[in-house]
Amino acid sequence: MRFDNLHDWLEWQEELHFTAIELGLDRCTAVAENMGLLDPDFTVISVAGTNGKGSSVVMMESILANSGYKTGCYTSPHLMRYNERVKLNGVEVSDEKLCESFSRIDQARGDISLTYFEFGTLAALDIFHHANIDVALLEVGLGGRLDAVNCLDADAALVSSIDLDHMQWLGMDRETIAR
Repeated sequence: MRFDNLHDWLEWQEELHFTAIELGLDRCTAVAENMGLLDPDFTVISVAGTNGKGSSVVMMESILANSGYKTGCYTSPHLMRYNERVKLNGVEVSDEKLCESFSRIDQARGDISLTYFEFGTLAALDIFHHANIDVALLEVGLGGRLDAVNCLDADAALVSSIDLDHMQWLGMDRETIAR
């Protein structure tokens, strides 16, 4: 394992890729394929939009949990601790679980450079894969259709309101951003 603590893993990831944001699915999809994550045994629900994504994920997680489903949730950004981003059945995953997943990703990526967000997305998918969940709720970060969470084809999607946000990456009008 490259590092033995979460802080060092995250610090390294912040400097790994030449730019903090690089939209596209090729890198994440290639590593997910190397890890056997592209055909999950769980239902995938993606949540996109400008506002309300996190609240929607929390509400759906509560409904699913109260209906007896085992859930995995991936959201960003975190408020206090990175672990908030990845939850199993409503509970943040441990530093150890994240470090183990980051190590598997690091081995599977070869010479593929990943962004901080792509590492986190792959860690969530890897952790969910090993946890035998029923449903994964994946919050789209910045990139809409080119966001790393879309390396998996969602079984269902929730799209909240779309506003003129992140226009330098996503487009100059709501229709383009919504794509």
